[in-house]
Amino acid sequence: MAKPLLYLAFFCATLWWFAASAASLRLELTHVDAKDSCTAEERLRRAIVRTHRRQASMGEVTAPVRWVETQYIAEYLIGDPPQRAEAIVDTGSNLIWTQCAACRPGCFSQNLSFYDPSRSRTAQPVACSGTACALGSETQCTRDRSACAVLTAYGAGAVAGVLGTEVFTFGSQNASLVFGCVTASRLTPGSLDGASGIIGLGRGALSLVSQLGDTRFSYCLTPYLRDAVNPSHLFVGASAGLNGDAPVASVPFAENPKEYPFSSFYYLPLVGMTVGSAKLAIAAAAFGLRQVATGVWAGGVLIDSGTPFTSLVDAAYQALRAELVLQLGASLVQPQIEGLDLCVPRGDAGKVVPPLVLHFRGGDVVVPPENYWGPADTATDCMVLFNSAALPMNETTIIGNYMQQDMHLLYDLGNGVLSFQPADCSSM
Repeated sequence: MAKPLLYLAFFCATLWWFAASAASLRLELTHVDAKDSCTAEERLRRAIVRTHRRQASMGEVTAPVRWVETQYIAEYLIGDPPQRAEAIVDTGSNLIWTQCAACRPGCFSQNLSFYDPSRSRTAQPVACSGTACALGSETQCTRDRSACAVLTAYGAGAVAGVLGTEVFTFGSQNASLVFGCVTASRLTPGSLDGASGIIGLGRGALSLVSQLGDTRFSYCLTPYLRDAVNPSHLFVGASAGLNGDAPVASVPFAENPKEYPFSSFYYLPLVGMTVGSAKLAIAAAAFGLRQVATGVWAGGVLIDSGTPFTSLVDAAYQALRAELVLQLGASLVQPQIEGLDLCVPRGDAGKVVPPLVLHFRGGDVVVPPENYWGPADTATDCMVLFNSAALPMNETTIIGNYMQQDMHLLYDLGNGVLSFQPADCSSM
């Protein structure tokens, strides 16, 4: 366990809840590959690697939280005077954390300087007896009860540190938040793509949304395989809302298990799929969530901003693949990259690939070809949906961020509804 940097102050440990309430935030998100000079094909291959790495770590059911690597990073400031930081934004986890100065030399490398709480007038510790220390499964008192520790294991490794409060600045807006000041990390190199830490948007009490006292957030993700990678945006609180004339599909969230980490995920009631005009013969039970042991669940359908490409449970994948083979026929060509299944000549996907419709209980979401096919190389466009049978979470369907691109998603937690609206995310 890392030695704590901060000492106890019970009064400050409870200020965060009141200072952060009623806030409304707008965050600009940048894709992790936006600053690199790489082609669309290279971005797709990187996203395939990230998809499999994300899935491998999410399959660690014994870990206290899921891995949170994602494609989109928020830039913000911490403290007074402010220090720059970057965090991966993730709907599949709760904790907000950043690497701190005492982390060196044992922590992973990042693009910016490490946050130093000793330089900030607003840095405060969270006491072991403080309210915030009891809010999440990611935190616990140290054995000598001298501090509130952050102890978080992932499939890609682990981080540890102490819980504190600090002023976070997103654009022109400030919020006092509880966060993990990480002083030790052992993560797979490159796991966070140079970011300083993570901002969790999950259902838990320590997530950004919960700490702000809000029940609504939305985001609109710009396509990241285009040559021009424009910023995406995340809205929290009053600024979160849909607009425009595009049709809206509103889907009720499926009931979550009470056990952590499953309680933090966003489950959806997927009941079927149509490709083109063909309704696929998939039993609704294929998408069901079931308990496999005490406190352990399998299956279900998750929507996850942290997984690049969508994976379908085997029955759904096989049905979709078989129907696409029938519909595409002679248009199909041999894949040139291992791990990709169906391909057509480069530039043909938008012409010959049919749209995919996800049938949820409560509404349908139309997925255009460009949201589940992509440019694999200079000769082919390929389907970038994967069979979850080959992945650790082999009974779970995960809707990744590539399928969510150019779609404005509104998470209305108060009413238990997720709304989808097609949008030009680059113009928001």
